[in-house]
Amino acid sequence: MNHSMNSMPDADCPGPIGSFSGHDGTSIAAQSVAAHHRRGFLQAGLAGFASLSLPGILRLQSQNALRASESGGSSRDKNAVIMVWQPGGCSHIETYDPKPHSGSEYRGPFGTIPTKVPGMDFCELLPRQASIAHRFTVLRSMRQAAGGHPAGSMQLLSGDPDTRDKPKPRLPDWMSVTNYLRSKAGPRYNPLPAYVGINPPLEYNGPAYLGDAYSPFTVHGDPSAPSFNVPNIGLSDSSEVQRLGRRSNLRQNLDTLERAFDQQGELAALDEFETQAMTLLTNPKTKEAFDLSKEDPRTRDRYGRNSWGQQLLLCRRLVEAGVEIMTTSLSGPLCGRVNNWDDHAVNHNVFEAMKFRSAAYDQAVAALIEDIYERGLDKRVLVVVTGEFGRTPKISYAASTGGGDASAPAGTQQPGRDHWPRAFSNIWAGGGIETGRVIGATDKRGEDSVERICGPGDFLATIYHHLGIDASKTLIKDFNGRPTPIVDHGKPIPELMG
Repeated sequence: MNHSMNSMPDADCPGPIGSFSGHDGTSIAAQSVAAHHRRGFLQAGLAGFASLSLPGILRLQSQNALRASESGGSSRDKNAVIMVWQPGGCSHIETYDPKPHSGSEYRGPFGTIPTKVPGMDFCELLPRQASIAHRFTVLRSMRQAAGGHPAGSMQLLSGDPDTRDKPKPRLPDWMSVTNYLRSKAGPRYNPLPAYVGINPPLEYNGPAYLGDAYSPFTVHGDPSAPSFNVPNIGLSDSSEVQRLGRRSNLRQNLDTLERAFDQQGELAALDEFETQAMTLLTNPKTKEAFDLSKEDPRTRDRYGRNSWGQQLLLCRRLVEAGVEIMTTSLSGPLCGRVNNWDDHAVNHNVFEAMKFRSAAYDQAVAALIEDIYERGLDKRVLVVVTGEFGRTPKISYAASTGGGDASAPAGTQQPGRDHWPRAFSNIWAGGGIETGRVIGATDKRGEDSVERICGPGDFLATIYHHLGIDASKTLIKDFNGRPTPIVDHGKPIPELMG
């Protein structure tokens, strides 16, 4: 896969040398040793979880250790975000910013259609979203500076200004930052994790110096499959629950002596991990929240009986149950041969690819947005649909590297669009924002954002604003113990402030 608009090489990114300070002031070396001992103790003291993959449970659920409740009330009353990610970058020309009057080298084969909002036209591939365009706002003037997938993703989701592709993020993404900040404000009274990712966008993003404790509870697989289930939640066997309780009590008795030497509070952290793992395993409400069979079959049909439709339905179901941060990627076979939106000519025929995926995409996103409003979640829940960049307005041609869905046989010349960070679109719904409008504009070919230009800092500050976080005043200590702003440059986009 070509990671760069201009064939930029991946940058070397050496790891830290020596002993650096973590966000809590302890050295990385000390944290690593402590983490090693904690993992060993978990495995020994909670052996009863072994058959239930406790290490995986604790790793995935640790972020839920007594989550914060800023208001002291139910997490169902707290503002939440659902981010729908288009990995690889979606063509703005074939979706929300068509350019029907550009030349044949640019415009592609599809026409435009009017939407519910006078003067707002979409590509003809999105009829369902066009019919509910009064329910969301289109931002047509996003731009960032990185031409590669890793750097582009890091720019948009963490605000890292580096244009080089790095193997790991330098800064934590907004999801992990929110999870971290909310975890510091007090106990969270909900058995569900605060941050859940359903096939989430983690390839180029993560908690960085915050640590894995603030990663999502991750759900993989196809929620539309009859065999789909989420392991390690909601045990129904009462004898198994009692056995786990006995193991937990045994561990508490065994570690009494060790607490006298626990200067860094590692065993207290273990208590939190264990509490949340036990809660997720034994509370029947956790299993019910993930159970799509509880939904009306007509609702499931409305979203689409495919992986994308059921992913977005599960997102809605979970935020309604109190999950505060939801991320999901629209990837996999529904995208076409290479399983993402990276429509270079060597990967896909861009027009066949957009046509191939548009029905499932259009239906699922429209259903999610409608559902948010119909269920009275539109003030509390913000929905954001975006990729890391757009695609080149000028069509390129190259030989396919393989046949399959949306791609001609290998060697066949076919059209594509390449990486384009200078202009792209995303859509915003819910969050109490004023909808049915367009923010910003691109030039006549869609090559550059020219009106109300918005960058990654603005994108991030807007999401943080909805979550009650003042990005202009919030600092978190990095590996070196330096206070680091969660948004370096940027302000909330006024039109998107509910």
